[in-house]
Amino acid sequence: MDIQRIAAFSQGSEGGNPAGVVLLQNEVSAEEMARVAAEVGYSETAFAVAQGEDGRSWRVRYFSPESEVPFCGHATIALGAALGKHGGAGTYTLVLNDATITVDAEAKPEGMMATLSSPPTKSRQMNVSELEDVMALFGLTPDDLDPRLAPAHIHGGANHAVLPLKDRARLAAMAYDLDQGRAVMRRHDLVTVMLVYIEGSQTFVVRNAFASGGVLEDPATGAAAAAFAGYLRDCGWPHGGGFTIRQGEDMGSPSLIKVALDDTEGASVRVSGGARDIM
Repeated sequence: MDIQRIAAFSQGSEGGNPAGVVLLQNEVSAEEMARVAAEVGYSETAFAVAQGEDGRSWRVRYFSPESEVPFCGHATIALGAALGKHGGAGTYTLVLNDATITVDAEAKPEGMMATLSSPPTKSRQMNVSELEDVMALFGLTPDDLDPRLAPAHIHGGANHAVLPLKDRARLAAMAYDLDQGRAVMRRHDLVTVMLVYIEGSQTFVVRNAFASGGVLEDPATGAAAAAFAGYLRDCGWPHGGGFTIRQGEDMGSPSLIKVALDDTEGASVRVSGGARDIM
């Protein structure tokens, strides 16, 4: 099994979130994919099986070291880069467990660039139990929250919670117990918890806890970025058709996520980033 290791949402030759990518000619069992993902050890590994002979449609599943996840943005960007090298630039159709999306691959002088079109988005207010558990996990109080955005349950292919913080230093100090985080996220069917600092109306600094997958933190989380875009749209945030997320800075792996969206409720959003091979 040929495993490619690619950092998605990288900035040139630095940063990004490592993902495993496996391009398959034939399907393998879920148990085998889970075993390989655990051996790779990245937050996610994408397994893609070609559908048809033109190489433009692929059946895709994503596995973390501990579980299968329905959608992973950074692994999709990494997969887009791998498909671009394998089959050339252009648009690829990806059939996921619960949705069908596309990823565009484009060769740039600085390396491969990929843009995914997310599954549909939706959001809602967090219920009392969700909010209490997530706040307690990070030792947060209501005074830590930025009143410009309410805490929310957000979805763009996978479920996430988002907590906007009013202090950049509080974001930098993020800490939590991995086992407790795993229990909270699985209790409330969350893939990650997204802590956000609003730097500007179209610029956000983010950290994503990923205890549900056995990983303390992701340096770049495209699925949560897509879900967050849907939330901003739902609450009437002045996004101006796009925004930038900086992630991974506080863990030494600076990553850059570009998001484009319109005002159509629930519509797919486009999430873009660079990719670099990990030697």
